[in-house]
Amino acid sequence: MEELTKTEEPIMQALWKLKQAFVKDIIEYLPDNPKPPYNTVSSVVRILERKGYVGFKAYGKTYEYFPLVSKAQYRAQSLKRMLARYFDNSPAALVSYMVEESLNPKEIQQLRKLLDEDDAKDSAGRG
Repeated sequence: MEELTKTEEPIMQALWKLKQAFVKDIIEYLPDNPKPPYNTVSSVVRILERKGYVGFKAYGKTYEYFPLVSKAQYRAQSLKRMLARYFDNSPAALVSYMVEESLNPKEIQQLRKLLDEDDAKDSAGRG
């Protein structure tokens, strides 16, 4: 799965949220700063369709687009790429970085709880 460009990503985010949409609906969903032109969004959606991210239903000359790749599928691939590029394929290195750099104490506590629950499940499964 090819990585989304900075231009493609907000359009895919819109389609993931909207589930199905015409180009005008995608433009409406995008933030004002300023709104991209209709032709630009239409071109990007067609590129996403060629890349296999988006499908469409034709209504005459009008097209309704929908995601073919789920947000969860893309997130999993993106995480794998990030782990490979920046963390030597080590989830532990990623978690360590997050604990040191970006998690607040409450989030660290939640992470500990998840790890403890996972340990309990593993122990119960082996017993």
